[in-house]
Amino acid sequence: MSEERKESKLFQRVPKGEFGYFSSEKKKRVAVTVILFLIPLTAYFIGWAYFKTRLTVVTVIVVVGCLPACRSAVSMIMILLRKPMEKALYDRIHSHQGELVMAYELYLTSYEKSGGIDAVAVCGNQVVGYSSDEKADLRFLEGETQKILRKNGYGVKVKFFRDLNPFLDRLDSMNEHREALHRDIPFQPDEKYPDLTRDELIKHTILAIAL
Repeated sequence: MSEERKESKLFQRVPKGEFGYFSSEKKKRVAVTVILFLIPLTAYFIGWAYFKTRLTVVTVIVVVGCLPACRSAVSMIMILLRKPMEKALYDRIHSHQGELVMAYELYLTSYEKSGGIDAVAVCGNQVVGYSSDEKADLRFLEGETQKILRKNGYGVKVKFFRDLNPFLDRLDSMNEHREALHRDIPFQPDEKYPDLTRDELIKHTILAIAL
């Protein structure tokens, strides 16, 4: 592999819901935060050097300019605290994915509780997930996710597993009965996302509540 390709791969952004998202997003948010702080700080030191005092309108502009940087710093800290999914775990789950619509490396957030979900599969009115996050309140996250999906018009049943083998068995079962699980479910394409299937729209909604 050439040096150019290595560099391109190093800085390639991984979309939310794909394996490698946390590692990619950490690099991105660190870079954005550093740049957002550098801009006002550079203006501050230039203004100080030019006017020989900090008591100028430039200082006010710099303070206001730091607000986006501070928000970015909070976002950066949140993503830095997330542990990337292990490759061996991803490979094992992915080998059971089949034709299912799936998302990986999610950190579901709410006002009350948050938690990591390694993988989520969508098939018809079934949404199942697996979490290795021992601190995650899976029953709470199930309820919140199901409530949000139903508010968006998807009458789904959400089930999150803490044990891997039952989750893999459920993936196999969903693949085996995929056509039956989609049968007789009414679906109206979304005008904003006309190319997405119902399962993909459900995944899209779940991604919207993930970090």
